[in-house]
Amino acid sequence: MSKEKIAFLQQIHPFDILPAEELESLAGTLSRTHQYKDMTLFVQGTTVLDYVHIVQDGRLEQYIKEGGEKLLHAFLSEGDIYGGLSVLFNNGVSIRTVTTIEDTTLFRLPKDIFLDVCTRFPDFTRHFSENFQRNMLQQPYVAFIAKSSRQGDADEGQAGFLNQSLTNIFSRDIISCGDGDSVQEAAKRMTEHKRSSIVVLDDAGGYKGLLTDHDLREKVVAAGLPLNTPASHTLSTPLVSLPADSRVFEAMLLMMQHGIKHLAITGPSQEILGIATEEDLLLTQGRSPVFLMHELRNAESIGELAARYRQLPGLVRSLLDSGAKAEHLNRVITAVSDAILTRVMDLALGETGPPPVKFAFMLVGSEGRREQTLKTDQDNAIVFEDVPQSEREETQRFFLRLGKIVSDWLNRIGFAYCDFDIMASNPDWCQPLSTWKDYFYRWIRAAEPENLLQASIFFDFRCGHGDCELIEALSQELFDSLGGWLGFFRHLADNALHFKPPLDFFGNLVLQTKGEQKNTLDIKTPMRLIVDFARIFALKNRIQQTNTLERIREMRRMGVLEPEDAQELEHAYSYLMQVRLSHQAAMIHEEQLPPDNFIHPKRLTHIERQSLKESFKRIRMAQGKMRMELTQATGIG
Repeated sequence: MSKEKIAFLQQIHPFDILPAEELESLAGTLSRTHQYKDMTLFVQGTTVLDYVHIVQDGRLEQYIKEGGEKLLHAFLSEGDIYGGLSVLFNNGVSIRTVTTIEDTTLFRLPKDIFLDVCTRFPDFTRHFSENFQRNMLQQPYVAFIAKSSRQGDADEGQAGFLNQSLTNIFSRDIISCGDGDSVQEAAKRMTEHKRSSIVVLDDAGGYKGLLTDHDLREKVVAAGLPLNTPASHTLSTPLVSLPADSRVFEAMLLMMQHGIKHLAITGPSQEILGIATEEDLLLTQGRSPVFLMHELRNAESIGELAARYRQLPGLVRSLLDSGAKAEHLNRVITAVSDAILTRVMDLALGETGPPPVKFAFMLVGSEGRREQTLKTDQDNAIVFEDVPQSEREETQRFFLRLGKIVSDWLNRIGFAYCDFDIMASNPDWCQPLSTWKDYFYRWIRAAEPENLLQASIFFDFRCGHGDCELIEALSQELFDSLGGWLGFFRHLADNALHFKPPLDFFGNLVLQTKGEQKNTLDIKTPMRLIVDFARIFALKNRIQQTNTLERIREMRRMGVLEPEDAQELEHAYSYLMQVRLSHQAAMIHEEQLPPDNFIHPKRLTHIERQSLKESFKRIRMAQGKMRMELTQATGIG
């Protein structure tokens, strides 16, 4: 069935542009639903969509109904998608009414998974934003949006992002030039500031108009004008503007009316506060992951990255409230963290200059497993290409400087320094590939259990930035070194079995008995037991994945775990992560406190407390299975 779903998605745009492994993952989340003829599935402005729907077979009609008349009437058939625009641009509220005109079969893709894909694949998202833009050119669509906006005071959810104020959307970094400056000078300034427009001022300093990248292409390059042409000869006039307290849909309408993609946003005294672009408006959906990723990729400074990162707890809380699963929240948090790292590395390499040899910025621990939460510190390292001994000190000095800059900037953004100094700024963890191979060789063949308590964090690693072939080479060396060394697995198991889930003999929760966290439960510790379990079996069975849930699923596929055992572990880990993220989001968003991992059981409902106990029982059973299977099935005793 999974192969059938994959083959189906491969024929549907924009799913056909996604990597094969992504399609395989998505296929596993699709569910199928059958609908009979003459059924109304979604009602415009009312139905909240939890899924994006793809027609497998059958026929439907979609429309906006106004005054008893069906407007924007269209049909959906095999391969057509419904719900993507509503999820991205209307807070999940259906934009149109959809009814079946034949018996119909639909594939359903969960909303949070769809948003996660949009976050990570901009070209995939662009298909929907361009489709939305085309729809906005149709008058009935405009009328529906205007009506939604007027209803916004009574029901803010109906209007979605279109009813939001422009206040926090547009860019406030204005650049300008004089009307006598050449188009070449204006273009240079736009390039330096990475802007798609520049305000042109007259001799008195007043606003004369806007020069955009479109103007430069159409009016200068295509027309063959010389580069010394004054900017005033090619700019768009008059300057089209809108007050900052206007709504998103008003800005879209004004842009369409004038056929423009840039809009000046003004203050009370008609001063220009900034420029809103068509892309800004189309990517804005309140606390949308797509919009946040867009902002991170275009951040110009560490301060701007820090400001954007502070939006993450609100985003996570919003997704939690909408029913998003913990696994997909982890993926969103990881995508945000990875985007920040990419931007930080770009800025840092701008400070240091190009690296002397190939290198990879390696992420370990929860970052390496893609399981970051809202309370996370830095766990990273640098692997660089082997160089002659005479060049090693100088080469390491360069990467240590790079590691220090990156670690300091990440700390400023909100990723705290590692308490154990496992960071790329530490000379121990900024080494050539050969040294890293020696590290793993010693950990595997010579380490005692107490040494592996610290070293085990390095067995969950992935490439964060740079030349990922170095990380692949290290991974291959790791698995090649593991063969036959049963003592290593025994030591890992000893560590994992040393800790117990927080349940007493009678099945009651065991809480902290003293200190600031008295009467709380540290939820991170029992989760770590599942992480340890998955790591041991993954390494033993040469499973390449580092994510805990992916490791468990692969063990199930390989027959290492029985389906029921794997499912129980998945449920336990996912539930504990859900509780952990909800707790942290509430601390930040509601209590205005730094997040931690200490849960107050009395604040949970009876059902939630029972679910915690059941999760801990499953962990205890998994430990029993690990003890038995590592001594019998794998020969480790």
